Amino acid sequence: MLTINTIISCKDFTLITPVPNPDREISKPFCCDLLSIAMGKACENACWVTVMANVNTLAVATLTDVSCIILAEGAQFDEATLQKAITEEIVVFTTPLPVFDAALKVHESAD
Repeated sequence: MLTINTIISCKDFTLITPVPNPDREISKPFCCDLLSIAMGKACENACWVTVMANVNTLAVATLTDVSCIILAEGAQFDEATLQKAITEEIVVFTTPLPVFDAALKVHESAD
């Protein structure tokens, strides 16, 4: 079973927020940088991989109830957005990997 703990243990990802539930299941990776599409297509418990590092990303993550966000390609939240993620208890990782490669690592971690 793929969980937040699985991603924490992967050296390719850096956790930047606290984790309220490290055993939360991840259903699958979901890649999308267009927030309106992510809002309609991201499934509950997905691991959302994106380069969109803004406060609207947090709103979409809340609406879709994804398990976590992975900011790919070195994308970073500004301090205010990071603090909002922490307040909203949204689990966020960063990685220098491209979006596809990050999602593939998540997928392979499930094996």
